[in-house]
Amino acid sequence: MTTPSSPTRGRPARLSQDRTLQTALDLLDEAGLDALTMRRLADALGVQAGALYRYFATKQDLLTAMAERMVGGVADAAGPRGDGDWSQRVARLARALRTALLAHRDGARVFAGTHSTGPNTLGFADSLVGVLREAGFGDGEAARALYSVANFTVGHTLEEQAALRPGNEEPTDAGVLHEAVMAGTYPHLAAALPALTSTDFTAHFEFGLRLLLDGLRAVQR
Repeated sequence: MTTPSSPTRGRPARLSQDRTLQTALDLLDEAGLDALTMRRLADALGVQAGALYRYFATKQDLLTAMAERMVGGVADAAGPRGDGDWSQRVARLARALRTALLAHRDGARVFAGTHSTGPNTLGFADSLVGVLREAGFGDGEAARALYSVANFTVGHTLEEQAALRPGNEEPTDAGVLHEAVMAGTYPHLAAALPALTSTDFTAHFEFGLRLLLDGLRAVQR
C-alpha cells in the first residue's frame, strides 16, 4: 500500500522536455549518435514515439536542443572584464567549449550538425565577440574571429572524438598512419611521426589555439 508521499508503483515518470533531453543525452553517452533514434528514446522514456513530438517536431530539433544543453555555462569561462587580457579570456572560452563537447560521447558531432540560436550558444558567441570588441577589434574582425575559434575548436574536438572511440585505448587511425608512412618514402612524415600519432590531443589543441591567438594579435596591431 502506498502513502500519499510515495510514487505509485509501475507508473512511469511524467514526460517533460527536460526529462526527454536528459534521457537523450544519457543514451548518447551510452550508445553514440548513430544509435540514438526517436524510437529508442521513446522506449527509454516508456512512451510511444509520437509523444516525443509534443516537444520536438523532428529529430533535428532534438539534436539542436541537446547541443544547446551541452554548452550551458560555457559563456561564463570568459570571466569579468579585466580578468586577464583578451587572449587569455578567448582561450578560456575555447577550452570551455572543447571541455563541454568532450563531456558527451559524439558531443562535437551533435553540436557541429546543429545551428542553435538558444541562450547558451548565443551567450558563448556574445562573450567571445564582446571580449574582442572591448580589446579594440572591429566588429567584422570580432565576428570572423568567432567563426575561426569556434570552427577550430569544434573541428578539433570532432577529430579527437573520432580517433578515441569508446573501447579503443589508442586512436584507431594512428597505427594505420604509422604503417602507411613507414611503408613508403616519406622522410619528413617519418621524422614527425611521434607528434603525428601522439595521443596528447590537448597539446595538439593548445598549439592550434596559440596559432589562432598569435594571428589575432597580428590583426590587432
